[in-house]
Amino acid sequence: MKIAEIPRRADFIHHQQSPILDVMREIVFGAEDGMVSTVGSLTGIAAATNNPVTVILAGCVIVAVESISMGVGVYLSTKSVLAIDKRKIAEERIELEKYPEAERDELIEMYVKDGWPEDTARHMAEIASRDKNLFLKEMAYRELSIDEDNSENAAKAGFFMFISYVVGGAIPVLPYLFLPVRTAIMTSLVVTFMGLFMLGALTTKFTKRTWWKAGLEMLGIASIAAVVGYVIGQAADRYLSLP
Repeated sequence: MKIAEIPRRADFIHHQQSPILDVMREIVFGAEDGMVSTVGSLTGIAAATNNPVTVILAGCVIVAVESISMGVGVYLSTKSVLAIDKRKIAEERIELEKYPEAERDELIEMYVKDGWPEDTARHMAEIASRDKNLFLKEMAYRELSIDEDNSENAAKAGFFMFISYVVGGAIPVLPYLFLPVRTAIMTSLVVTFMGLFMLGALTTKFTKRTWWKAGLEMLGIASIAAVVGYVIGQAADRYLSLP
């Protein structure tokens, strides 16, 4: 069967050209952290102060500062990882030029370790070693676990982390704009828990897990921070007599 004759199933994600897949980690991380960090902090502040202006101002500050910090952090960390990979590849290129036979033997060992027959492994390594670019690509992938064709974009990752955090962080703040503080506390918790459940459920579009299990997992793990924040706020209100 020729490649062109292979049926392309639309439900297989490796056949899809969705830009979301490249930044799924940042979207989930940013939205989840935005909701959890904000609702955890706001619940504690609201329970301790019962002051709507203080709560709303704190919420805006938290979302603004944390979203920028997370976005910049992801950009810098991704850029650092890409720079490290680039250096590793450059060092591997030097080794290939200085010790081609030793590197070829190492490639043979890796092929055999992956399950290729030794004769086939030797033949493959011999062919790869004739082409400097192919040799480097194989060694980078096999030895360093680095894909030379990696298209990861640090700026794109940082941007989606920032946007996702803002969207997630805004959810717990909104009830305090329209409701009394005591009512807004429970409403904020409810809409945030709903948001967490929906976030987990939406990931199943790509993971094919059971939607309600994924939703409950996200809700169960992430809601711990909100509960802790509320408990700390109540303790502060009771024992510190905050105004």
